[in-house]
Amino acid sequence: MTGGCGTLAPEVLPADRQPVIVAARRTPVCRTNAALGRLRAHQLLAPVLRELLADTGTEPAAVDDVVIGNAVGGGGNVARLALLEAGLPVSVPGITVDRQCGSGLDAIVLAARLVAAGGSPLFLAGGVESTSTAPLRAHRTDDGGADFYRRAQFVPADFGDPDMGPAAETVAQQFGINRERQDSFALASHRRALSAADAGHFDGELVAVPTTSGTVAADDGPRRGLTPAVMARFPAVFVEGGTVTAGNSCFDADAASAVVMTSLERARAMGAADGLVVLGTGTAGVHPEILGVGAAIAARDALAGAGRTADELDFVEFNEAFASQTLACLDQLGIAPERANIDGGALALGHAYGASGAVLVTRLLAQARRAGTPGSLAMAMISSAGGMGTAALLEYRQLQDG
Repeated sequence: MTGGCGTLAPEVLPADRQPVIVAARRTPVCRTNAALGRLRAHQLLAPVLRELLADTGTEPAAVDDVVIGNAVGGGGNVARLALLEAGLPVSVPGITVDRQCGSGLDAIVLAARLVAAGGSPLFLAGGVESTSTAPLRAHRTDDGGADFYRRAQFVPADFGDPDMGPAAETVAQQFGINRERQDSFALASHRRALSAADAGHFDGELVAVPTTSGTVAADDGPRRGLTPAVMARFPAVFVEGGTVTAGNSCFDADAASAVVMTSLERARAMGAADGLVVLGTGTAGVHPEILGVGAAIAARDALAGAGRTADELDFVEFNEAFASQTLACLDQLGIAPERANIDGGALALGHAYGASGAVLVTRLLAQARRAGTPGSLAMAMISSAGGMGTAALLEYRQLQDG
């Protein structure tokens, strides 16, 4: 059983309600307990927010709200904490949303829908995750003690409440994604990410982050030493005799990423030269046992609502939590794997949970600007724990020519 909702019907939106992304930035994506490991979530996000204001020449007080996704933080509204850390005035509110891995993309989708409601607001929207400093969590026992747990419960027990790894194995089996395809796709992700970094493709989107041990300015995940032979040596890690390994699964990471979202009317008044117009969005639910395919259903909803097809997509960014679920979703949509994640994905760069969906959008804006072709269609897609998916359909446009 699946379910989905929501597109923006852009063909009927006037310029003062048409959502558009005019800037996008991210920190480096770094392995847990590595280069960014001593920074808490708000400290990761604040430099990104400051850079976005500088990129667009936006006065801090002109921001209407800050919408941020976060999955494993300590609560307390990290959006508000980060915006104040970034130097925005106390008059700017903030809201933090949680759809687990989809949180960063859902924050952007929420901001788009708020723009579509009218009033030409301006939002900073995205996500952040510090897996390194995520708090220890515990249920209170009857005697007042602490029963620590590794992760939150995603669905009722009678659904099985599967972990992501075993669910990735279920997806591999159910959708016929063999070990060879998974390993090949993961290896390609590393090679693409390395090639993109060497070519400077990430330079314009990265925000260097100061730490107590120096400035962090580059991703630390992609591995140059991987070969097919090395990939083949990784054993199955979740199910005995399975196909999902450490080599074709993502690793946990720390990162923050955000965008500037406003109306087409306001973007033009700001002097923004180009951007990603939000044509449609989709959210969907699937059975938790196959949680990894939620993104495919959400993407179908977004495409159908905008009257487009997957064949029309020029750029596709899918969060590569596992090669099995990425390939299954791309197969369901009829998208050849080589068309997606052209600069590598989370298998190489890492998965910073609540930030990852926003990283996808940041990557798409950079790719579209590099290609420079107005009318290019782009899709960001991510699946979430508990059996959900989120997608956003975007179109690259020049904004000052009518």
